Amino acid sequence: MKFLKIAIAMHLLFSAVNVYAEKQNKVLIIVSNMIDMGDPEKHEARNDLFEVAPPFHVFLSHGYEVVFVSPQGGEVHFMRDPLGIMSYTIKYEGFLEKTNSTLSPKQINPDEYWGVFTGGGYGVMFDVAKNEELHSVIANIYESGGIIGVGGHGTASIVNVKLSTNEYLVKGKRIAGFPDSTEISKPWAKQGTLLPFLIESQLNKNGAVALNKQTLKDKNEVVIDERIVSTMFLPSAALVAKEMIKLNQKSEGK
Repeated sequence: MKFLKIAIAMHLLFSAVNVYAEKQNKVLIIVSNMIDMGDPEKHEARNDLFEVAPPFHVFLSHGYEVVFVSPQGGEVHFMRDPLGIMSYTIKYEGFLEKTNSTLSPKQINPDEYWGVFTGGGYGVMFDVAKNEELHSVIANIYESGGIIGVGGHGTASIVNVKLSTNEYLVKGKRIAGFPDSTEISKPWAKQGTLLPFLIESQLNKNGAVALNKQTLKDKNEVVIDERIVSTMFLPSAALVAKEMIKLNQKSEGK
């Protein structure tokens, strides 16, 4: 009986160690299934390659396993032609293989991930921003001590996320995102009329301190508030990934 108790204790110990090690090595990237905004003119709503491929490469090059998830799972689509490191990660690091077969929210166990990142492209505003299953994944990762990263319109993925306290994740935090003034002055979404909401307004509505090119000294700035890392402008998406890694390493005492 004594040996049985020891064996059970050892099994539980090794199981806990394995779960911890797996969690420390995995990061989640959320992408959209949208192609267009659903309007007759089919305005662009694919994921922005410039805001997804570079962070993917950064995570991978630091030894992390990257898993992609989308609201519906399966293949997702990207706008823009690859340049530089994006071409490299597509050719040598299996970027398209992963994004051609993303997981669905039901296939994700939040306990396995130390962080979650969402890049831009307008699609996020249409499907990820209202997907309660993905919101639950984000909230669980954050409340377990994990790190959240967003770039460009990827900020839309967290504006409506609620924690177990029923408070918004963004409440009281400095978060970078596209300003209303840009959305209503550009033709990308018919001066914002096609959008389900405006990021700056929604951030402020849900208690965040919305930051953008009108309030930041440098529009490329990466904003870090507690364990949320955000940027407004697409060239800084890779920097968000790096800052997430630094926060994770700090929490591990490295």
